[in-house]
Amino acid sequence: MRSGFEAQLRAVSLRVTRPRLAVLAALRDHPHVDTDAVLRLVRAEHPTVSHQAVYDVLRALTDAGLVRRIQPAGATARYEARVADNHHHIVCRSCGAIADIDCAVGDAPCLTASDDHGFVVDEAEVVFWGVCPDCATEHTAQRSASSEGST
Repeated sequence: MRSGFEAQLRAVSLRVTRPRLAVLAALRDHPHVDTDAVLRLVRAEHPTVSHQAVYDVLRALTDAGLVRRIQPAGATARYEARVADNHHHIVCRSCGAIADIDCAVGDAPCLTASDDHGFVVDEAEVVFWGVCPDCATEHTAQRSASSEGST
């Protein structure tokens, strides 16, 4: 996969560097992680990479279109390497887990604005909110334990 990352970097006129390759690999294996998590993942392979280098790499990769930065309301920015489509996200209100959701209907941008005000729309961003299965199970178990204790 390293050669694939190298080709991606070269295709957008970015130099191939170890930090860039490491960040791309981290995001491939761990989508929707924040900067601190990317730093931990990169440092597991390259302990001397600085915090600033990871910030710079994330910015360069985002600007080049190789990485997508998402920031659901009230959450820290997260990064993912899935950029070839216009997909959406679902966020757990309890633990903050994020998962991808493919477009619900049609081709990108998946939605048609009721009034585009003359804009040429090329992307729609939708964030679904709810409770993930793990948190829903935990919440149900806590409610059951609470109701048993009150009887």
